[in-house]
Amino acid sequence: MSSDRFSLTTYRAAAIGVFAALVCVATLVFTIYVPQTRGFFNIGETMIYVTALLFGPAIGGIAGGLGSMIADILLGYTYYAPATLVIKASEGAIVGFLSRRAPKIESRNRWKLYTVLIGIFIGALLSVIGSTYYSGSVELYLGISQDQPTTTIYIPAEVWYIPGALVAAFIALIGFVSDPQLGWTIISVILGGLTMVVGYFLYEQFFLGVFAFAEIPVNIGQMIVGLVVSLPIVRTVRRYFPSLK
Repeated sequence: MSSDRFSLTTYRAAAIGVFAALVCVATLVFTIYVPQTRGFFNIGETMIYVTALLFGPAIGGIAGGLGSMIADILLGYTYYAPATLVIKASEGAIVGFLSRRAPKIESRNRWKLYTVLIGIFIGALLSVIGSTYYSGSVELYLGISQDQPTTTIYIPAEVWYIPGALVAAFIALIGFVSDPQLGWTIISVILGGLTMVVGYFLYEQFFLGVFAFAEIPVNIGQMIVGLVVSLPIVRTVRRYFPSLK
């Protein structure tokens, strides 16, 4: 094996190890239990999307699958672990693959229009999902312990209209000012995220025998939050490490 290939292999292995650990930590640090499906909301999607957008499908897929599976085991959701490995690996691989294959559209103005429309859609979806499923009394769990919630807070439904509007404005602004093709990145993340939503639905419905429809909006919310948080992180990292573009 040549030194260049050895260095590349070492780099990929190191990236997989580091980002699998980050995916695991992001999944563990903040969870909301969903009694109907015995699943949970978490922010692990954020780090899966960051990894996939920065490093592509191979590293994004492997790190996303391994990190999420380890988190399931540590949290005691061992019955989810095999499915999580496959579902989250597929999610990361799809996001990484599609994000690097933007279609050729010559008009920057058309890209800007697409990005603005997608931003409005994402903002509206965040407001609807948040106000419907993440409002009222919410039990929060921090860390591995799942015996008792760390705290219980009350979130008014109207609160979600503010982040929804801010997200729509942020995406539209970025699309106009510096990155007209941001819309394609968002589409890539949504398609990968929908793989996660469908994958867990099928697993819960046909293998666990639970009411899987209850977790569809929860997983969509998880996808939207991951998208919204990962975009500025990726932009910041690429600003300081342009070789990752």
